[in-house]
Amino acid sequence: QVQLVESGGGLVQPGGSLRLSCAASGSILTINTMGWYRQAPGKEREMVARITSDGGTDYADSAKGRFTISRDNAKNTVYLQMNNLKPEDTAVYYCTANIRADIYMYYKNYWGQGTQVAVSS
Repeated sequence: QVQLVESGGGLVQPGGSLRLSCAASGSILTINTMGWYRQAPGKEREMVARITSDGGTDYADSAKGRFTISRDNAKNTVYLQMNNLKPEDTAVYYCTANIRADIYMYYKNYWGQGTQVAVSS
């Protein structure tokens, strides 16, 4: 059983910062790409940032220059540092990870339960 648990969301004023964390636990052999998606009310879920096992990163245009994704492979944890937050960043943020649980299984995408980020004055 693999679980992803996010933390770090909350309410912040425009221009503020938040750091999201997501820890993967359970039966884990290896983790490939990890990432963050978000879903605002009435909108589809969209990719925010992702990072490969060797540190390669990819960002949505809306996140470039403001958000930084990183990971600690020893802790099976991915982070999202969000700076200069804007009201349009308000959404539920979901962590995802491509995980191989054991040698008899292929990689599978897992999702966290989501953490709310609200940017408002």
